[in-house]
Amino acid sequence: MSAVPLRRGRRAVMVSMVCAGTMVATLGLTGCGGGDAPPDPDQGTNGVGKLSATEIQNKTRLAAERAAAVRLSGTVRVKGQGYRLDMRLSDRGGTGSVRSKGGTIRLLRIGEKLYLKADSSFWTHGTKGSETTPEKAASDRAAAEKLDGKYVKVPAGDPSYQQLSGFADMDLLLDGLITLHGTLEKGERGAAGGVKTIRLTGDRGAGGTLDVSLEGTPYPLRLVRAGGAGTISLSDWNRDVPLKEPASSEVVDYGRALPAS
Repeated sequence: MSAVPLRRGRRAVMVSMVCAGTMVATLGLTGCGGGDAPPDPDQGTNGVGKLSATEIQNKTRLAAERAAAVRLSGTVRVKGQGYRLDMRLSDRGGTGSVRSKGGTIRLLRIGEKLYLKADSSFWTHGTKGSETTPEKAASDRAAAEKLDGKYVKVPAGDPSYQQLSGFADMDLLLDGLITLHGTLEKGERGAAGGVKTIRLTGDRGAGGTLDVSLEGTPYPLRLVRAGGAGTISLSDWNRDVPLKEPASSEVVDYGRALPAS
């Protein structure tokens, strides 16, 4: 039996070993028959990053509509007025705080019932600068002290009811907040609250940006509103929101129109 084929076989094995060693030494660089494929950025995600911008928007809207609860925190501007929100909302109502130039108020909405709690400065700020007598000013301060830290049930007919109840209405807030304006495009991948996201933009950011979760359900996680109208974080999706009506001893009647907030 000839030894030539055997030597050729050994030579082929040695060439293969040298080639493999070269690839390892160069950390996988090509040189012996091609390189590895680039990593898939969507590996281990929910896959929405592969979709078009419109498809992603539809999925995140549907996810938000089906959710039972969410927490919204951040800043918004409505008709020129700035607010800082920290609201926990559910399909049954909501609770949390709203801060504006008039002070900080706590809201509690259960169904159609709306309660407001604020310190005495909130109840008196609406009368500042208005024409009043010393006697009336003293009366207003005394009434405000009685309201300090107490819940006031906001009548449905009060001018402030519609505005204030909107801050504690999950469907209304989400519908208004997660809307982007202009031409919709898919942006870069990033993160919000430590969660991987894909970004949607309206008019390349001028119409707002929305970060959508690439982990689990594609919930909206962060919104930068168009025109500098605020930035909102959306978290605690589907986490239970305890809602309990205040005891009668904690509720007082304001007896007149609430101050403009």
